[in-house]
Amino acid sequence: MSLQFELIEDKIEFFEAVDLKNLEKKINEKIEQNKAIMLHVHSVSHQMQLTENGQPFYSAVVHFKLKR
Repeated sequence: MSLQFELIEDKIEFFEAVDLKNLEKKINEKIEQNKAIMLHVHSVSHQMQLTENGQPFYSAVVHFKLKR
């Protein structure tokens, strides 16, 4: 059996939360995890929309790239 390892060069992750504090916490946890595989944040895109009840709902997309 042969094992081959390849570096992940790009990774895009999606996050959702009902408040900014929890969204930020989720993103920061993932940033720390991805540092272990040498990925850093390349870009962040976020949105806020209102639910049917008028409550805010937050989402974000984070693009991680290989740190060279």
